[in-house]
Amino acid sequence: MGKARVRSFAPIAERNARVLILGSMPGRASLEAGQYYAHRHNAFWRIAADLLQFDRGAPYRTRAKALRSARIAVWDVLRSCVRPGSMDAMIDRDSEVANDFRKFFRTHRGITHVFFNGAKAEASFRRHVLPEIDATLRYQRLPSTSPANASVPFASKRRAWRAILTAGRRHRRSRK
Repeated sequence: MGKARVRSFAPIAERNARVLILGSMPGRASLEAGQYYAHRHNAFWRIAADLLQFDRGAPYRTRAKALRSARIAVWDVLRSCVRPGSMDAMIDRDSEVANDFRKFFRTHRGITHVFFNGAKAEASFRRHVLPEIDATLRYQRLPSTSPANASVPFASKRRAWRAILTAGRRHRRSRK
């Protein structure tokens, strides 16, 4: 894939979303499939299926619908960047261009919690987005579901990711 500029795609989101899960930039398998977390060893869909009780082997459209029904949105911090391969560590920091979060949060006013799927998503959000938005949200980094984060056992990841369920059930708005 060389050092070409890679571009993310549209979010999985309904206007009534309460929770936003952010990755950094889709990996090669996801970009080729046009689907979030398409790498067969990424634990995202396995965790989401366990927590939301849907079939992780269901078609992508069905899995995305399950997230939207649970009022969970999924997107990436970066709209584009230069990155050889799929590893977050290979993203050229100076090439990072963030998605339009001002517009996103204006459209999705019910979001109260932002969860980062790993450290790179959090770092990019704090660098590019946080200084540009006027919103009071709760932020939490979760262990990356990437196969590159194999040192964290699945059970530990799943336990940490339960936070998305608790956040999604809260009905009080904590936004300005």
